[in-house]
Amino acid sequence: MASKKKETISPHKAVSRAMVLAAGLGKRMRPLTDTMPKPLVPVCGKSLIDYSLDRVAEAGITEVVVNVHYLADQLEEHLSHRKAPHITISDERGELLETAGGIKKAMPYLVAGQSQPEPFLILNSDELWIEGAHPNIERMLEHWNPEQMDILLLLASNVASIGYSGKGDFLMDTLGRLQRRPEGEMAAFVYAGVAIAKPELFDDIPAGPVSMNLLFDRAIAKERLYGLRLDGIWLHVGTVEAIAEAEACVEASTR
Repeated sequence: MASKKKETISPHKAVSRAMVLAAGLGKRMRPLTDTMPKPLVPVCGKSLIDYSLDRVAEAGITEVVVNVHYLADQLEEHLSHRKAPHITISDERGELLETAGGIKKAMPYLVAGQSQPEPFLILNSDELWIEGAHPNIERMLEHWNPEQMDILLLLASNVASIGYSGKGDFLMDTLGRLQRRPEGEMAAFVYAGVAIAKPELFDDIPAGPVSMNLLFDRAIAKERLYGLRLDGIWLHVGTVEAIAEAEACVEASTR
C-alpha cells in the first residue's frame, strides 16, 4: 500500500517567512566538517539542513532565507535542488556575522514587500527532533502572542534530550516567561534552536558580528522572552559521536 502523503499545514497569518542559520564553521564536528559544511552532515542519509527546511515547509512557510559562509559553494549547490520552500541566499562569505548579525544582514529579504514588517521564524540549520503528537513549529505559531512577546523560543528538556550533557539554558515560570540559568546551577530547559522574533528587535544592534544572546537578554529585561516546551524528543547533534545516537533514535521512531 502506498504511504500517505504528509499534509502541509496552512501558513499562520502572522508568520510567513523563516531564516535558517547555516553560516557557522562547525568546528566541533571535525573531521567531517573539514570537507563539508555542518548543515550538510548526513543523519540517516539526509542532510541536517534538509530536516530543518522540511519542518518549515510542513508548517506552510514558503519563503526562507539561508545565510552561507563556510564552504558556501557546497551549500548553495545543495540548496539549488530543493523545490520547496523557496530559498533566498544571504551571502556572508566576506565576514561571519554570528546569529543576530546574520539576521540583520538578511533583513531586507525577510521583510521585502511587507508594508508592516512581520515576525519571522528562526532556525539553526542543524536542529533535529522527533515530533510528538502535534508538530512543534505549528505549536509555536499558535502560541505566538506579539502583545506579550518579543521572542518565543522552543525549549527542550535538559534531562530528556538525546546527545546533550550541558547544564541547560533557561528557567521558565508558569506563564512561560524565561530567565537565564543562574551561574553554577542546573536549568530544566535548553534552547532547541527554533524561535519566533520581531524584526524591529534588530534595528539598533551594533554593526558586524552579534549573537542572538544580546536580544535574548534585552527581552528578558522587559519580561518579553517566552518559551514553549518541545513536544517530542530533541536530538543534539553537536559532535561526530552524537550522529550514531541520533540515527538510532530517528530509525526507532519510524518503525
